Amino acid sequence: MALPQSIIARAEALRAEIEQHNYDYYILDGPTVTDAEYDRLFFELQSLEHEHPELLSPDSPTQRIGGGVLAELKPVVHALPMLSIRTETDISDAGAIKFDAYIRRELGLDDQAPPVEYIAELKFDGLAINLRYEDGRFVQAATRGNSEVGEDVTHNVRTMQHVPLKLRGNAPKVIEIRGEIYMRRSDFDRMNERQMAAGEKTFVNPRNAAAGAIRQLDPGMAAQRPLSFFAYGLGESSGWRTPDRHGEVLDALEEFGVPVSKDRRVVHGAHGLLAYHRDIGERRDRLPFGIDGVVYKVNSLRLQQQLGFRTREPRWAIAHKYPAQEEMTTVLNIDVQVGRTGALTPTARLQPVFVGGVTVTNATLHNEDEMRRKDVWIGDTVIVRRAGDVIPEVVAVVAERRPADARPYAMPATCPVCGSAAVRLPDEAVTRCTGGLFCPAQRRQALLHFAGRRAMDIEGLGEKLAEQLVSGHLVRTPADLYKLGIASLAELDRMAEKSASNIVAAIEKSKRTTLARFIYALGIRNVGESTAQALSRSLGNIGRVAKADVDALQQVPDVGPVVAQSIVDFFAEAHNRQVVDQLLAAGVSFAETSTREVDTASGAYGKTFVLTGVLPRLTRDGAAQMIRDRGGKVSGSVSKKTHFVVAGEDAGTKLVKAQELGIDILDEAGLLNLLEAKTI
Repeated sequence: MALPQSIIARAEALRAEIEQHNYDYYILDGPTVTDAEYDRLFFELQSLEHEHPELLSPDSPTQRIGGGVLAELKPVVHALPMLSIRTETDISDAGAIKFDAYIRRELGLDDQAPPVEYIAELKFDGLAINLRYEDGRFVQAATRGNSEVGEDVTHNVRTMQHVPLKLRGNAPKVIEIRGEIYMRRSDFDRMNERQMAAGEKTFVNPRNAAAGAIRQLDPGMAAQRPLSFFAYGLGESSGWRTPDRHGEVLDALEEFGVPVSKDRRVVHGAHGLLAYHRDIGERRDRLPFGIDGVVYKVNSLRLQQQLGFRTREPRWAIAHKYPAQEEMTTVLNIDVQVGRTGALTPTARLQPVFVGGVTVTNATLHNEDEMRRKDVWIGDTVIVRRAGDVIPEVVAVVAERRPADARPYAMPATCPVCGSAAVRLPDEAVTRCTGGLFCPAQRRQALLHFAGRRAMDIEGLGEKLAEQLVSGHLVRTPADLYKLGIASLAELDRMAEKSASNIVAAIEKSKRTTLARFIYALGIRNVGESTAQALSRSLGNIGRVAKADVDALQQVPDVGPVVAQSIVDFFAEAHNRQVVDQLLAAGVSFAETSTREVDTASGAYGKTFVLTGVLPRLTRDGAAQMIRDRGGKVSGSVSKKTHFVVAGEDAGTKLVKAQELGIDILDEAGLLNLLEAKTI
């Protein structure tokens, strides 16, 4: 009976598409689909050929390993084929159970026989490589290619620090070590940062970056990429008594000085395979490199020989995958989310897609610059990544799939939550809402900052109470705090009448403060304690601060153009001015100390201090306040602009850095002497 034309056509279409993806990945080093989509196409073709053997042909992708030899690289015929390992498509526990049952069946073991011994390893996400050593010396490196013939990449691999040029100990006459070239996540991130800084193309993932580096013609380019290597097996070998178990082979390779992953384990039976799969799955996102699954191998080399091979894969091994961390989907829309600090984050609304074990409908675009750099448009097909509990993100756009009606997204000029102006300062990548005291998205954060110890110092108003006040709609702006009564507070969870009375008293006490504390409590972007002190001393009252323009503000010490613009933007919002007026109307007033003259003759005037460690008598806050009262500035980090580091007991890295930079170091007594000293 003839095959339906539809099945023949589907098989031909699958072969053509898979071969194109192989070309994109192996030849052009530019994958256009995720692993998950490639696997689905491959498994669909495998299933069709299994159900209809007459479809099989020698040139089918299922009958060889994907890949090809570049014309510029010399071909290398492998002494032993570099076969791939079959992938178990069932990512659940059943995948390990099925493999163990299959091995026991192939070996003729009944239920009374002891568990099979396996070695379990990581399935690295990199480029397979064959390293040949003769008399202990590295002589050749070849890619997998089509499993029979690879590419000579010795010139590039020789630049890798992870690959020994000479084996340690009594090395075999000939040994081929097979493994994976990969890139650590931290190295990949740093490399992409360098690429961005140089205005060059960034890479989508570490695996693609590693593969592209190894297949460069210029070894200098490969040397610039931070490549690593792990061994996982053997090719040809002679002049060596091969161990009896695969695990012992890996131990021997380690003794030869070859990198082998420590995350390997000898286990027994299905229970051991499952325990390993679960353990690595829990630690997957914390590993310093990418993996997409684990590999199970029968540990006995004798049993491996007994089990033998299929057409393109060993019977004695299998790769057990985890849920894909990258998938392709469509951007349905782009909008912004407003965070607790007022940051407007562009967010892609996606066609729902299952990735990383969950269904994802939204993915962050981080900020406007990232959105532009990745060139994400509404309607685009994109690659989405989710790893563990990390927020899903758009990794890259599949440019060739952009539809004709796709359109770019423009960041809004106003906050979508409260309608206040949205601004982006010149030195920042983030666009922010300026309605800090009014915006509902920022209420909890604004309230906590306002009540903080260095601001209005409302004792007892912590995160849990702030959350209840905001979620219960008792407080919409900080001014509403001064309307709270004992009765309304006592109704909150875990808030008895005594506790409510204490909170009301603390709020009442906070009304008498300093202008500097009040300015800092408003949460104006880029205005810290030192700047608030400088504004208080120079302008004297909140009205002058609110009305000052950029030029006037820049006359204040410690206020530059960015800080000045932040202050102007804050008070340009009517909502913020209303809250300030409401706070003053509620009885907030300022002690005379906030506007007194600064002693410009003090030894601290105009100097920058950094405090570190525990002082004998002064608290950190007390010492900082004394410095500011005498015209000094307190910074949180040591730099060349630092004049003095005040070091107490258990001083840490700040003291070390100060010593390296030759900065003057004071103890508490030295600080007090300096504060009282007078300059001439």
